[in-house]
Amino acid sequence: MHGFANPARFLRIARPLTPWLAWGGVLLIAIGMVAGLFFTPPDYLQGETVRILYIHVPAAWLGMGGWTGIAIAGLAQLVWRHPLAGIAARAIAAPGALFTALCLATGSIWGRPAWGTWWEWDGRMTSMLVLLFLYFGYIALASADDERGGVSRVTAIFGLVGAINIPIINRSVVWWNTLHQKASITMSGSSIDGSLLWPLGFTTLGFSLLFGAIVLMRMRASLAQIRVEARLRRMAGE
Repeated sequence: MHGFANPARFLRIARPLTPWLAWGGVLLIAIGMVAGLFFTPPDYLQGETVRILYIHVPAAWLGMGGWTGIAIAGLAQLVWRHPLAGIAARAIAAPGALFTALCLATGSIWGRPAWGTWWEWDGRMTSMLVLLFLYFGYIALASADDERGGVSRVTAIFGLVGAINIPIINRSVVWWNTLHQKASITMSGSSIDGSLLWPLGFTTLGFSLLFGAIVLMRMRASLAQIRVEARLRRMAGE
């Protein structure tokens, strides 16, 4: 892991990888969205509204995956003192919050015709809302840090503690009575019909690649800012 700790070595990999992730993600999203909107049948119960799953499910996945990445980065910073861990965590926070908000918005839009309400304080929706507030808290803490592009130990600990909410989100539909449906895709299979399911793989992978590209771009911007600030300090000391 420390093999990529050197910023120059990281940038040699990140620079060419970023456009591949970005354009690959956009292409897969386009394929999945076109297929989901025009080449799949409506659901026998939910009709055309089921098509929102091609955005809602990847957004939920990346909202939770983003915070998992923050927690892993926090662990790497606290235990191994990885020099890029704090920068990675800070880079993940904003896109993670964006996808969490997108998950809540699309879930609310989907829930209105399906459940007859825009919002329900059930386990899944409430725990996702808590995740969004955790992102806001993390961003605020990271903005207050003065760690040369990274985050402080307090912020890293906050990221680790906040990870407790991830299994709560995952198991909320099992632990509590909820309007939200049970898990549709598990290790044992999927309850979604195959004619509706296949475009979801394209959009999920596409949004994941795009998320990775955004994180790499934000990390590169942070490293460039650190380099500029270091140069200005050297010039001021001359």
